[in-house]
Amino acid sequence: MATVVPNSMNISKIDKEKGVIDSSTELDAGALFVLQSRGSWIHCGFHLTTSIVGPVIFSLPFALALLGWVPGVLIITLAALVTFYAYNLLSAVLEHHEKLGKRQIRFRDMARDILGPGWGKFFVGPLQFSICYGAVIGCTLLGGQSLKFIYLLHNSNGTMQLYQFIIIFGAATLFLAQMPSFHSLRHINLFSLILCLAYSACVAAGSIHTGNSKNAPSKDYSIKGSQENQFFSAINAISIISTTYASGIIPEIQATIAPPIKGKMFKGLCICYAVIGCTYFSVGISGYWAFGNQAQPTILASFMGDGQPLLPRWFLLLTNIFILMQVTAIALIYLQPTNEVFEKWFADPKMDQFSFRNVMPRLIFRSLSVIIATLLATMLPFFGDIMALFGAFGCIPLDFILPMVFYNVTFKPSKKGLVFWGNTLIAVMSTLLAAVGAVASVRQIVLDAKTYSLFADV
Repeated sequence: MATVVPNSMNISKIDKEKGVIDSSTELDAGALFVLQSRGSWIHCGFHLTTSIVGPVIFSLPFALALLGWVPGVLIITLAALVTFYAYNLLSAVLEHHEKLGKRQIRFRDMARDILGPGWGKFFVGPLQFSICYGAVIGCTLLGGQSLKFIYLLHNSNGTMQLYQFIIIFGAATLFLAQMPSFHSLRHINLFSLILCLAYSACVAAGSIHTGNSKNAPSKDYSIKGSQENQFFSAINAISIISTTYASGIIPEIQATIAPPIKGKMFKGLCICYAVIGCTYFSVGISGYWAFGNQAQPTILASFMGDGQPLLPRWFLLLTNIFILMQVTAIALIYLQPTNEVFEKWFADPKMDQFSFRNVMPRLIFRSLSVIIATLLATMLPFFGDIMALFGAFGCIPLDFILPMVFYNVTFKPSKKGLVFWGNTLIAVMSTLLAAVGAVASVRQIVLDAKTYSLFADV
């Protein structure tokens, strides 16, 4: 929406109806330009699906291998139920504040208004930015790896290095990062939803084909390692599963919905979790069934066998093309929190969104953001281990703990009731999981440290 707004006390009637900004607050270019409230609940479902469902689900067979059949499937199911509940709690809190005339459109706004200014400025804000920007770096790395995989399928003796493919992917992301608002990504995120269904179907079909082929690996579903290793492996597996359900930008996604917002987030979450039900269980169960405790950290590595693909090359090529395109959409959606901050700091809300005064800072700082993420991805091809640590410190607090705390503080349910103690139990157990998961992640980093190398071609 490109409207010229004269001052903070004279906001147009259209802006108020669209819920872009509360008339009682100071003008904010990030809210006006990036978090435009113009979407429907269907668009919300597209955004939610892209923010949650991604190639990270390819680690689910590996997580099941660390846990076993019954505990693994149970935890995947339990994590789905808990996060669906948590995201609906966040939505209920946001709807409550909208009824009070103070619509919150950012995670740090919720923390500031509910817990106090320091929580938003020094805890939730930095935590969210680190997770989201880390996801952009991770997507850039994964995009480069997918490009390299496609390249090697056609030229197994090729000499191009991983960093070159990461730079190619970063260049494409840099171009798409100039999309002006979160709402403008709705068609890309619809395509992303279709892609994640497509590559999940490919992986499930590939696992079933491999498991029934003459070259099928022996199926052993026992859990490997000593008791100590099994314990830390189980914690790692739970952290992996928890991270696959993480979003970290639920308030920002709800901010894109046109008022009134009541009930729309629930419908969007139903779309998202319908996709989750189709993808998580099909990939996790089929992959673990096919490879057992030999499942690799990503199912795509399992398909390569001993250096030779267990599936037709065209099939692997098609799957990786789907992954490559969807990873681009994920990178774009996790750029939105930093885009919003750049607009807030450097854009002038009193001028048109597409005026030269606002376009130039947007072009410069968004490009700089993508360039830095691309550089870090080329330098740190072992970023997956670091993201596991980020997941324990960031994803679990944002998606499992804070929704419970926000709801209990906002609505003050009876301490004799099930809601209060249920929320408290989830928050406490998630806190313990985050602490132990952080220890397990640090342990894994220490074990893998000898294999780390800057600009490694892996």
